[in-house]
Amino acid sequence: MKKQKQKEDLKVLILEAAKKLFVQQGYESTSIRKIAQEIGFSPTTIYLYYKDKNDLIYALHQVGFTMMRDRFMPLGVVEDPFERLKAVGKNYIEFALDNPEYYEVMFMMKEPMDFLDQQCGSEQWQEGERVLEFLKMTVAQCQQQGYFKGMTVEAVTMQAWAAVHGLVTLHVTQHLEKIIDVVGFEEGVKDMMYASFEAFVQMMGSTK
Repeated sequence: MKKQKQKEDLKVLILEAAKKLFVQQGYESTSIRKIAQEIGFSPTTIYLYYKDKNDLIYALHQVGFTMMRDRFMPLGVVEDPFERLKAVGKNYIEFALDNPEYYEVMFMMKEPMDFLDQQCGSEQWQEGERVLEFLKMTVAQCQQQGYFKGMTVEAVTMQAWAAVHGLVTLHVTQHLEKIIDVVGFEEGVKDMMYASFEAFVQMMGSTK
């Protein structure tokens, strides 16, 4: 049991170091040797758990989506689907603010998608699908209550995700700080994100 715990702890250590270097130095500039140096082990140790850095970045991708899914799933108990939709949006923003490096790996780096295409071919993108299906189900239930008239569930799902993703991406890439100066928003970046999200929620609510 103790040995297994040590193995799991080492895997976490490897992934954390890889995540840090992928985001700070870029995927191409990061090597297994650099990751090994970061944690004070030999490259051979990393190869015991991950066959290459493609394997590493996909593992991070999976961990990130599991973390996000764990935030979303408890919201299934919220009976009002529109209130649940708002809660999903807020949780999405909070996840990105709490885990910016994971967010970059999940949604802003192309390498995990390249890995999926190369290794899985036409196989489904299971990690992302679980999260998006939850959002799609919530949108469909909102539509049953009279929201989003004349719109397809798929289009609303994508628009809802894209709106919040855009806000988060502007923040993660440090563009939002400059933008709020230009538009004259006097509060902080986080306040701007939530204020923008609330404006989007009001627009969605007006579709009923």
